[in-house]
Amino acid sequence: MLIFFKSFFLGIRAYFKAVKFIVQNKMYWYLIIPAILMLIIYKVGAVIKHRYVTTSSGNMNEIVWSMIYVFIEISIAILLMKFAKYLVVVILSPLISHLSMKTEKILTGNTYPFSFKQLIHDVKRAMRIVVRNLMWEYFFFVIIFIESLLGWENPRSAPVFYLTFLIGFFYYGFAFIDYINERRRLDINQSIIFIRKNRGLAVAIGSIYSLLILVPVDLGYLFNWSGFPDDKWGTITQFLFHLFLWFCASTAPILAIVAATIAMNDLVDLSKNKFSNKTKEVEL
Repeated sequence: MLIFFKSFFLGIRAYFKAVKFIVQNKMYWYLIIPAILMLIIYKVGAVIKHRYVTTSSGNMNEIVWSMIYVFIEISIAILLMKFAKYLVVVILSPLISHLSMKTEKILTGNTYPFSFKQLIHDVKRAMRIVVRNLMWEYFFFVIIFIESLLGWENPRSAPVFYLTFLIGFFYYGFAFIDYINERRRLDINQSIIFIRKNRGLAVAIGSIYSLLILVPVDLGYLFNWSGFPDDKWGTITQFLFHLFLWFCASTAPILAIVAATIAMNDLVDLSKNKFSNKTKEVEL
């Protein structure tokens, strides 16, 4: 437990370091790409609404089918919601990998030669990690959901249901940390073992990423100015508020990978990676 909290706070501190690092090294333009991606996702994505059916009346057959209906509906919603967050990691994998290497170079002087073959390998590995993590998340969700369903009328109101968020944090952090482990030449099984030993770090990286990318931004306020003639300040306030939320969601993957790289350097000293090339001096 002590190791968990030690690595957890290491990850949280890394986020503060990441903000300072991005500012000092003028990495602002990297935020443009995820900002556009988020705009597309929010613009074309449909809002999934849960419709719960009551099971307070009816015969046993109706009750059983109602429970199955609710389970399937929530399962689909959970999978789509989680896939959306993982989708960002997959689509941005070339950018995330590049940014992680750039961060490591500035911190340690390590360099890694670019090759198209390596790029394809990174994308394939990211997809394998995403599929694996998504399936494990869903497995734990099913177990927790069934347990919640047995004791609570509304499963999502059960205290144990909140464990699904903690599990999600772990697997989101896992996806980002694996980029660094790949450069350390750890295969997926070795990466799994390493991250399990440092699960507090994975939870920390994944928690901030998840909270930022799940902010309740409504892009309709950015494009709909029909209420401006009647309520100028209200319209402007809503615009600025949701613009800020959009910015938070857009920065999530950039902050997460920089923080993960910084935290891993603090944890294992990436300058000792024998698979890297070395520059003559570390950039400041």
